[in-house]
Amino acid sequence: MGPNRGHKLLAVFDGIPLVRRSALIAKNSDAASVIVVVGHCQDHIRKVLADLPVTIVANPDYASGMASSLVAGIAAAGATDGVLVMLADMPAVTKRHVNRLIAAFRGANAESIVRAVSQGRQGNPVVLPRSLYHAVGRLQGDFGARRLIETSGRAVIEVEIGEAALIDVDTQEAIIQAGGMPLDSLWTD
Repeated sequence: MGPNRGHKLLAVFDGIPLVRRSALIAKNSDAASVIVVVGHCQDHIRKVLADLPVTIVANPDYASGMASSLVAGIAAAGATDGVLVMLADMPAVTKRHVNRLIAAFRGANAESIVRAVSQGRQGNPVVLPRSLYHAVGRLQGDFGARRLIETSGRAVIEVEIGEAALIDVDTQEAIIQAGGMPLDSLWTD
């Protein structure tokens, strides 16, 4: 959010900080467990998640880009069949969306990549099968798994979830437009 603007995940949606809302959606879904990767402003984020039954993993390399957070999350997942990568800055993603992605992954015998789309446009969340964990571990910089998905040779199942697949909040204006309220008092570290 820029210098002295704080952390977007502490903006309030539905009366609670966005990161807590996202963790609750994941926890109440059909996911077997929830891992939250923290970096910037992690003390504040840990506070808003303190009473939730989630695993919190610190990413000391968060400043190097989003790949390091993805690597940390996959490493913490262990030998699971797959990992649903859910970005916490996507306020329109619901438990129903998450469950549809998980069901599609299970329906493909946990072997395909499952990606949320909006009218054919690629978005998030995405489910990555265990066969890609090693390749994820090699990602670097400010890149997610998009390029890996495109070059993996794995089948990709697209699940239409509407605009929720594309709405993320990276600015105060986007937070407000998506129905959130910035909490300036929590936006410092």
